[in-house]
Amino acid sequence: MRYRLHPWLLLLALVAVCAAVVGVMAFLRYRATSTTADLIQRLPPGDAVVLYVDFDALRKTGLAELLDNSKTPEEPEYQAFVAQSGFDYRVDLDSALVAFRPDGTFLLMRGRFDWKTISGYVRNQGGACYNAFCRVGGSAPERNISFFPLRTGVMAMAVSKDDWAATALTKRHDGPSLEASHQPVWLSVPGSRLKDAADFPAGTRQFVRAIENAEKIVLSLGQRENRYEAVLDVTSRSAEDASLLLTHLDGITSFLKKMVAEEHKQANPGDLSGVLTSGVFERQGRRVIGRWPLERVFLESLASGSL
Repeated sequence: MRYRLHPWLLLLALVAVCAAVVGVMAFLRYRATSTTADLIQRLPPGDAVVLYVDFDALRKTGLAELLDNSKTPEEPEYQAFVAQSGFDYRVDLDSALVAFRPDGTFLLMRGRFDWKTISGYVRNQGGACYNAFCRVGGSAPERNISFFPLRTGVMAMAVSKDDWAATALTKRHDGPSLEASHQPVWLSVPGSRLKDAADFPAGTRQFVRAIENAEKIVLSLGQRENRYEAVLDVTSRSAEDASLLLTHLDGITSFLKKMVAEEHKQANPGDLSGVLTSGVFERQGRRVIGRWPLERVFLESLASGSL
C-alpha cells in the first residue's frame, strides 16, 4: 500500500524549511553585526584615531561613576537631544566605537534606542528621515549628522560636512583591520597622527615624540588585579626600532624620576607626576608594552578636569 502525502503537509513542510532558513540567516546577521570585530570592519578605511568604550563594562567596574560625576560641560546639542529623544548614554548606551578622521567622525553604538522618538526629534530640528536613514544639521556646516539603525540595538552615525556620510558604515570593508583590545576602553592611533607633540599635555610630549614613528599604537585602560592601569602597546617597524624605543622610554621615565627628586618632592599619584614616573616597559619582538598603575584619585582628577 502506497502512502500518499497530502498537499497541505508539503506546504507545511515548505513553510517550516523557509522559516528555519530565515531564522538562521537572521541569527547570522545578528551575530555579524554584534561583535566588535565586525563593527571595526565597517569603519571607513584609512588612517584614523579609533576609540572604543564599553560603557556596560565600566558600569560593572565602577568607572562609569567617574563619567557621571565629570565636570566637563555637555554640549547644548546633546542636552537638547537627551531632553527630546529620551536617549542618555549614561543608562542607554552599552558601547561606542568611534573613528576620528579628517573627513568626519564615524560612530557605531550598541544600546537601547527608541527609533520612533529619535526620528521625531530629527523632524523637530528641521531634519528628515528616509526609510530609517536620518539627516539633521548640526551647530556648524561641518557637523551635519546622519544615522540609521544597523539593527535594532546598533546605531550607525556620522558627523561630517557630507550629510550622507553614514552610508559609509552600511557595509564591511576589505583589507587590514584593527584588533579589538579586551580592555573596556582603548584608543588606537596611527603614528602619523602624532607628529605634532605640541598638541599634547606638557608632561606627555617626550613620550609622544618617542613613539611617533611607530607602525601602530594602542593605549588601553582597564583593571589588573585590584587596581586600574593604563597599557601602551606599540608596534614598531622593526625589532631594532623596538629596542631603541624601549631604551628611550626607560630613559624618559628615569629622567622624570630624577627631576621630581631634585625638586625634593614625591611623585603625586593624583597627577601626571605619579603616573608617568611609575611606568614599566618590556619588549616582545617588534612590540613594546608599557604599563602605568592608576590610582582612583588620578582618574577622579582626570574626570573632573582638574589635571
